[in-house]
Amino acid sequence: MRGHDRTAGRLDWSPMTRTPPVRTCVGCRKRSAKSDLLRVVGDDAAAPQGLVVVDEQSRKPGRGAYLHLSLDCLDQAERRRALQRALRLVGTPDTAALRAWIAAQGRS
Repeated sequence: MRGHDRTAGRLDWSPMTRTPPVRTCVGCRKRSAKSDLLRVVGDDAAAPQGLVVVDEQSRKPGRGAYLHLSLDCLDQAERRRALQRALRLVGTPDTAALRAWIAAQGRS
């Protein structure tokens, strides 16, 4: 074919580099690698207003949100009602278990 390059429009993937998945912390709104963030899930069945539980393996069903392992980010998320919005919970979510888990990890 005249003037047609068969490889036109194809991307050159050599050498193959893979970037890690990136998620946004709902507290501070900073983007980080997924492995650096904690996934939390809202459990509507556990409490009328919804209990926020830690999903360490990222396998629990339902909507998830990501937070840095920091009480500062959790405080910001609560203040801005970001967990409530991200997890689509009705009312104020119960974050006592999440707060205790982050505190037990030794991060502030």
